[in-house]
Amino acid sequence: MRKFISFFVRDERGVSAMEYAVLAGIVAVALGGVGVAFGNNVTTMFNNMFTAITTQQAR
Repeated sequence: MRKFISFFVRDERGVSAMEYAVLAGIVAVALGGVGVAFGNNVTTMFNNMFTAITTQQAR
């Protein structure tokens, strides 16, 4: 059992996949934070653009 555990700890074949998974997790958390911080502003911006476009088309 010790031999298996020491082999498992020293095995670096899956390290890059694990690094990519951690990086993807960090990016997902950052995007979630940005969404929470700027969600209302983005919604307001798109509503204003939609209103302006429909107003111009109604003329």
